[in-house]
Amino acid sequence: MHPRLHAVLAEPRVPAAPPRVWRDGAMMAVLAPAIVVEGILRPDLPWRVGCVIVALALLPTLLWRRTAPRAMVVVAFGATTVAPFVLPGDPCQLFTASFLVLLVYALFRWGSGRDAVTGSFFVVAKVTAAGLIGSIDGGELVAGFAVMFAAATLGAAIRFRAAARLRELDRVKLLERERLARDLHDTVAHHVSAMAIRAQAGIAASASQPGAAVEALHTIEAEASRALAEMRAMVRVLRRGQPADLGPNPQVADIERLAGHFRTGPRIDVDLRGDLGDLPPPVGSALYRLAQESVTNARRHARHATRIEVSVATDDTSVRLRVSDDGEAGAARPTGSSGFGLVGMMERADLLGGSCEAGPNPDRGWTVTAVLPRAGVGA
Repeated sequence: MHPRLHAVLAEPRVPAAPPRVWRDGAMMAVLAPAIVVEGILRPDLPWRVGCVIVALALLPTLLWRRTAPRAMVVVAFGATTVAPFVLPGDPCQLFTASFLVLLVYALFRWGSGRDAVTGSFFVVAKVTAAGLIGSIDGGELVAGFAVMFAAATLGAAIRFRAAARLRELDRVKLLERERLARDLHDTVAHHVSAMAIRAQAGIAASASQPGAAVEALHTIEAEASRALAEMRAMVRVLRRGQPADLGPNPQVADIERLAGHFRTGPRIDVDLRGDLGDLPPPVGSALYRLAQESVTNARRHARHATRIEVSVATDDTSVRLRVSDDGEAGAARPTGSSGFGLVGMMERADLLGGSCEAGPNPDRGWTVTAVLPRAGVGA
């Protein structure tokens, strides 16, 4: 088997295809009476009753075109291929029967590679049979193949575009997990390193007091060294072999530096309220990165903005970050430089057991709000 054909046949179905949406019911409500009205008003149909009955019988295939695309194509195009040889007329002569094009689109949008290849035979057979029996002339035959090919191409293009977006979303989430893994690693490594140093000091001081304490200190040292080695190995894997960044992680206090970080553009005001000094390092680092991403997005996409407000407030259980600008109302806002900045922010907040939301203000501007637990423990 040719490698390209094998790759096509091996293409799986799109997972989690929506069974039905409200548009399906709307289409049924519009198309059903339209088919009946066309059958009444078109005297040129050889057998109007038969054509209308067949078209109405095939209309429900639209309801299962996503979950069973090949079966619906086989039923619809198989029936319309055989119908002209049984009935005096071809049901596809109805203009409203053009809804069959949606089945071709759905076949390539939601079906597997084998579904697309199998279903294509029935589509080609239908158009070819219509040309052979004289239902359509040569020009209409070419046009029919062109329409079916266009529907298939559109379905495949949207399918691969959606798959590419999902891959990009997964990449952004993985990148955010890597960053958080580094933050957690650096935090825990600090405490474990202190444990190892204290254990070594205890060993040195216990020369005159041998016994159980010495054995316990040896155990602490061994466990601390093993934990450090395992965590460093894990982070190397997450970083895909990239060298470790040994610089200190930014914390909540570093958010104030955002106010003077940019020389041009809207003014940035930072307001830190409450007891923020004892926040766990992962929470402090996450707050800084969320603020930094939000400020960067506002500077890039807030049209005619003059001010960006960054506020951090805390209570006994949570810390709340709010970044708001006064940009022009109604302007479209991408969620990051690649369109996925908000996804990364939500992922980081979710991993720490918090939440992150973004949206337009009622009057003017855009606001990002994040709430993280003070303890920093993810759900």
